[in-house]
Amino acid sequence: MKEDNFNFQWTDVGDIALGRPTMGNTTYVSVYRMLQFSVRSAMAQEIGGIAAQRVFYNAGKMAGRELCNNMLNKDLDACQFFSQLSTVLEDFNIGILKTEKMDDEKLNYTVTLEEDLDCSGLPDTQETVCGWDEGFIAGILQEYMGVDFLVKEIDCWSQGQKLCRFEIKKA
Repeated sequence: MKEDNFNFQWTDVGDIALGRPTMGNTTYVSVYRMLQFSVRSAMAQEIGGIAAQRVFYNAGKMAGRELCNNMLNKDLDACQFFSQLSTVLEDFNIGILKTEKMDDEKLNYTVTLEEDLDCSGLPDTQETVCGWDEGFIAGILQEYMGVDFLVKEIDCWSQGQKLCRFEIKKA
């Protein structure tokens, strides 16, 4: 693959039913985490931890935009959209999304994600580890609302919480 040909699109996911007629569309969370944490570790060794986190955030943002454009109805009002998003995240076994705060006027939101694919069940390291999720949420909302968002994880399972909490603000 050419170095300049790395532009993620929904079609990169492929036809899973065709390619995995026996194994299907599921795998173990541990396999996903092996991929995620080994790639993050390799990137941190190559480019440093802060840069690796930034890459994961940006990767999540790309994935969020593609998910929004291909799996979500952007014509819904915010309340309906967040409800639809919650259903899709549960259907994909990414996590259980709940909205704690909605301020549509200021475009400020707080959401939680329980049973998060990235971190639920990890040991308490007192660090947040859901940088990909931050970008994913930012990308989804950017596509839905047409404005940039800053998403910051303020509580994480790996900080001793039993869920992840994200503050979402218009950039």
